Amino acid sequence: MKHITFFLVAVAVIAGLGVFAAAAPGHGDAGAAAFVTEMPHGFRDWQWVSSAHEAGKLNSLGALLANEVAIRAYREGKLPFPDGSILAALHYKNVPSDENNKIFGQVQSFVPGAPTNIQFMVKDSKKYAATGGWGFGHFQDGKPATADFMKPCFPCHAKAKDSDFVFTRYTP
Repeated sequence: MKHITFFLVAVAVIAGLGVFAAAAPGHGDAGAAAFVTEMPHGFRDWQWVSSAHEAGKLNSLGALLANEVAIRAYREGKLPFPDGSILAALHYKNVPSDENNKIFGQVQSFVPGAPTNIQFMVKDSKKYAATGGWGFGHFQDGKPATADFMKPCFPCHAKAKDSDFVFTRYTP
């Protein structure tokens, strides 16, 4: 009788552990977020790729930074980007520089103003297979965007399939 009781308890424990492991957050791809939910550490120390001014409603200045893996791919012209590549787009309001414009005598100098958001692309071809191998992230005031907010990211980037879904070209 002791052996049967021990056997039943052992089976119950193993079954419980199996259920616990399967339901654990982040276990396998099923529980993983379809987008980037944490800002990569040290991104402000990455290398500059290019800058951009977006006019219209955004009226922003942006700087694209790349980690070591991505900057190497950019410099070598390697597409698709290898797994481990991470891009960071820092966006700011585009504002006139009163200090510079006093010197120039007219409004012609613009500088980054208040930050608006930081966006990331993280290359992991297995984790983000459904979105071309890229995970997309958008952070405002250090907080990640919601899943609904992130839905249009890949459909928009899909238009840049020939450049591995990346809009920005390397500026040497």
